[in-house]
Amino acid sequence: MLIVEDEPYMAEAIRDGLRLEAVAADIAADGDTALELLSINAYDIAVLDRDIPGPSGDEIAKRIIASGSGMPILMLTAADRLDDKETGFELGADDYLTKPFELRELVLRLRALDRRRAHNRPPVREIAGLRLDPFRREVYRDGRYVGLTRKQFAVLEVLVAAEGGVISAEELLERAWDENADPFTNAVRITVSALRKRLGEPWLIATVPGVGYRIETGETDG
Repeated sequence: MLIVEDEPYMAEAIRDGLRLEAVAADIAADGDTALELLSINAYDIAVLDRDIPGPSGDEIAKRIIASGSGMPILMLTAADRLDDKETGFELGADDYLTKPFELRELVLRLRALDRRRAHNRPPVREIAGLRLDPFRREVYRDGRYVGLTRKQFAVLEVLVAAEGGVISAEELLERAWDENADPFTNAVRITVSALRKRLGEPWLIATVPGVGYRIETGETDG
């Protein structure tokens, strides 16, 4: 899981306590580091301190919700007023724990969030030799594991869900990036190109000139 906490002793105490529970955790001491880690790694749960340097915990929560990953969020903060908690839940937090707290209570709450997440696992999708597991954020091609960046995975997820249908670059930008993405960016083309190489030959992602992209299923219209 990801721990976003700017107090180093508290962050390390949480991480060490979670290790004793066989839970692996990364630490981000500020919002920028948190966003960087989220762009690289797939986490099961995020523990967010709301008051951190850089983009706030609230902003991190908004980004997680907008990504569509379904990652549960536990807000961890010294603000214990009901209004503060209400704001956190409105942002999309799944649980809220105020400081100071017992580590055991944090572990119990995280276990509960993980069980709830497991009950809502999205289905594994398979097409053209690809196996995409949205819950585990894993991709296999013909049984071979393919490591992807978060953005590459998001693009592939949209294409696989289309089941061979064509997805325009505009739609990919809308669904795999956030609302602030530049509509004139070449990020889609660059990401698709890198994704093709990661998946290997023969190429699975076909470009339909002037229209968009699709997964090459090998099927033809009768």
